[in-house]
Amino acid sequence: MPDFGSVLFQISIIALPVVIAITFHEAAHGWVARRLGDDTAYLQGRVTFNPLKHIDPVGTVLLPGLMFLTTGFLFGWAKPVPVDFRNLRDPRRDMVWVALAGPGVNIALALVSALLLHVVPLLPPFVGEWLGNNLQVSILINVILAVFNMLPLPPLDGGRVAVGLLPDVLAFPLARLERYGILILLLALILVPFASREFGYPVDPLRWIIGPPVDYIIELIARVTGLS
Repeated sequence: MPDFGSVLFQISIIALPVVIAITFHEAAHGWVARRLGDDTAYLQGRVTFNPLKHIDPVGTVLLPGLMFLTTGFLFGWAKPVPVDFRNLRDPRRDMVWVALAGPGVNIALALVSALLLHVVPLLPPFVGEWLGNNLQVSILINVILAVFNMLPLPPLDGGRVAVGLLPDVLAFPLARLERYGILILLLALILVPFASREFGYPVDPLRWIIGPPVDYIIELIARVTGLS
């Protein structure tokens, strides 16, 4: 039988960083969209740090927590922030800034979490252990979320950035992939690794793609904040 206290501790150090990371990510999209001319998210109450406005109980908390505990990888979703790109002052250019806002905030949160780790030794042991674990998970979650979302596949943020920056001959076909984007991700994340393990040749394309940049960014953050 698993120790209930240990399980609760593990859940607490994962759920809180996940909720904060996704809440700030989604709020950032809405805030930048409003600054650039689109009030859609603001009028629907989505430019807020209230997590209840952004979280999906399954996609934001349950699924990421279970996947992190069992596989070490995070995958989930929040309620998408509505953005009407037609309202933006320069739709194609501003779409790029709106898309970059979410990953940018996640990198900022990872930096803040790393800096706060310097405070942990000053705290009582139990509090310091709990906070230290939260901050370490926060760094990992925010960097993974930023890198994952910057994959150049719509509807991920990186796909929208690519559509905004590429010439029309490449941007239009990429934009048409949006309806299949989630299906492609699910195949790469779940079906391909599972099937390849069954045949005895483990293949994990998503981990291979995002693993190296995640490791590099975490190491860079550690150097910048004096942790290494």
